[in-house]
Amino acid sequence: MKKLVTGIVDFRKNVRPKLLETFERLAQGQFPDTLFITCSDSRVAPNWFASTDPGDLFVIRNVGNLVPRCGKNGLSDTDESEAAAIEFAIMNLGVKDIVVCGHSECGAMFQLMKGREKISTPNLKAWLRHADVSLESFQLDLPPYRYLAAHNRLSQINVIKQVENLMTYPIIQEKLAQKKIRVHGWWFELANATVHFYDYAGDRFVPLDETTAASFMSKIED
Repeated sequence: MKKLVTGIVDFRKNVRPKLLETFERLAQGQFPDTLFITCSDSRVAPNWFASTDPGDLFVIRNVGNLVPRCGKNGLSDTDESEAAAIEFAIMNLGVKDIVVCGHSECGAMFQLMKGREKISTPNLKAWLRHADVSLESFQLDLPPYRYLAAHNRLSQINVIKQVENLMTYPIIQEKLAQKKIRVHGWWFELANATVHFYDYAGDRFVPLDETTAASFMSKIED
C-alpha cells in the first residue's frame, strides 16, 4: 500500500499535469476500440505491453481470463457481470475488436493441472469449471503446443477455448456475421514480455513483432 500511495503522489505531481487535457476529454465519455478480456494476475499489464493510453481499452479481468458460455436463453449460464460487460462494450461503446488474452505461469492453470477437485476455496473451485473444457483438450496433447511447459500449453489452449465460449453469445454471432467486430486470441509470455497472437490458419500462437505485425494488420479491415 505504501508503494501505491507514493505512486499516486508521484502521478499527481509529475504525470497528471501532462494528462489533464486527456482526462478532461475522457470525462465527457469513453470511446475505446477494443474489449480486452484478460487475467486478474498482477503481472499482466496490457496498458504497458500494448503501450495504450487511458480510454483505449475496455477491460474485463478475472481469474484465468475465463468467459462463461452463454445459455440457451441468450443469457450467461452463471456470471452476468461478464456478459453485461461484453454487451456494454459492443452495444454502448461500439468496440470493433475483442481480445481474449491469457499468459504464461498462470496460477489458475496451475490449479487446474493439480485437479480442480483439490481446490479448498469454494468460489475459485466453482469458477474454474469454465476452464474444464480447456483441460480436456489439453489432455489430448495437441501437437502445436508440445514445445511448451505443460501449464503454459494449457494456458494457450485455454485462450482458444474461451474464444469459443465467447462465440456462444448471440450478440457476438450477430456482429461477426455483419463483420462489425473481430475476435482475437492473444497470449502474453511473462519471462520475455512477448505477446503472441493465435494464427487461426496455422493453429498456433505466433510472436507479435515487427515482422508478424505487418501480416496481422493486413488481415484487419478498417
